[in-house]
Amino acid sequence: MRRPSPLPPPVGGETRRAAPAGETASADHDTDRAVDEAGDAPVIPLESAEAFGGAGRAAPAPLPTSVGGTSGSDASFADDAVGIREVWRAARARRKALRAEVRRFTARQRRRRAVWIGVTASLLILALATIGAAYSPLFAVETITVEGARQLDEAEVRAALGDQLGTPLPLVDESAVKAALVTFPLVQSYTLEARPPHELVVRIVERLPIGLIETPAGYTLVDAAGVALSTTQTPMTGVPILDIRGGVSSDAFTAAGRIMQSLPAEIRSQVTGVMASTPDDVSLRLGGTRTTVVWGSADDSAMKALTLGKAMVSRPPAGVSVYDVSSPTAIVIR
Repeated sequence: MRRPSPLPPPVGGETRRAAPAGETASADHDTDRAVDEAGDAPVIPLESAEAFGGAGRAAPAPLPTSVGGTSGSDASFADDAVGIREVWRAARARRKALRAEVRRFTARQRRRRAVWIGVTASLLILALATIGAAYSPLFAVETITVEGARQLDEAEVRAALGDQLGTPLPLVDESAVKAALVTFPLVQSYTLEARPPHELVVRIVERLPIGLIETPAGYTLVDAAGVALSTTQTPMTGVPILDIRGGVSSDAFTAAGRIMQSLPAEIRSQVTGVMASTPDDVSLRLGGTRTTVVWGSADDSAMKALTLGKAMVSRPPAGVSVYDVSSPTAIVIR
């Protein structure tokens, strides 16, 4: 069988790769179909076989160029660069949106915190202003008031506390006040009260004198604790004389002091003498009638004082020589 003669080369120097005999019709058919599907798409010519290393090899089609002469790789890089910027801008916008959402959802909490901070700051400023004003001359002592002084002279007490005048009320020296009041034996206890803006109140509890103890120096006025309040050469009018065996340090004196403190003022003012040899045999002498009150011990003194008061109303001391209240439930009157 004779080999067919080769086809003439295409016009313009273009060459085609020879196809096998059995594939010629199929290749032509595929080519026509591709042309029909491509429509108006441009046809890219093949380079010569020699330019690509030998005959029979198809030349690769050149890459399409973008507008402005940019190659495909350069266009891809440009697209990547634009994408990075867009991602960065989107991330930044997202962060801003998140911050805005956080601020919107925490607005109430921030308002509440601001209110608390404002209130706390206001209270702190008010407290500091109050403290500053209290320790300033605006609240200095200008008046000293003495309350509870019956036997003491109020003018003397105020004069003793005069060094506190002009001192701010919170800075009143309590130790100086105590040192001044100690010089008054009748002062048993005291309290201080500041009355803004300028008044200092001194409340005094005086000692209760129960009688006179005869001593080599004269007659000493003592209270229930045996504290000497004053001494005179002659007995004071209206103050009972104490005849206590063992003196102010004995148990008999302690019992007599408790009994005198339990007496109502109207009965105590009639007592002219107190006698006691032991804590269980205390007796009282009443006024000009020289009526004797047998008291016994200091136990149940409140009940004994109430029973004695009722007995003195029903049978006055002028017609009685003895009231025996040592047993308050069975009083004996003679």
